[in-house]
Amino acid sequence: MPKVTVRYWAAAKAAAGIAEEAFDAETLADALDAVRGRHPGELPRVLLRCSFLVDGDPVGTRGHETVRLADGGTVEVLPPFAGG
Repeated sequence: MPKVTVRYWAAAKAAAGIAEEAFDAETLADALDAVRGRHPGELPRVLLRCSFLVDGDPVGTRGHETVRLADGGTVEVLPPFAGG
């Protein structure tokens, strides 16, 4: 199973209480399920408003279960930022 680094920014970082952490996950959906399991408080609500980059590429409207993760890859969790 691929090991990926999930990096949290802004409100996601505050809700997670950590800047980044590693997960074993085959898809973005798997990684986000693992994040929710590890951080059951505010972070799941923040994730509903987030966009995601996988290895620098925007996920956009693709289904998270269709976004495959590579071993050593990175998932960026990006909440909406004020001020554009």
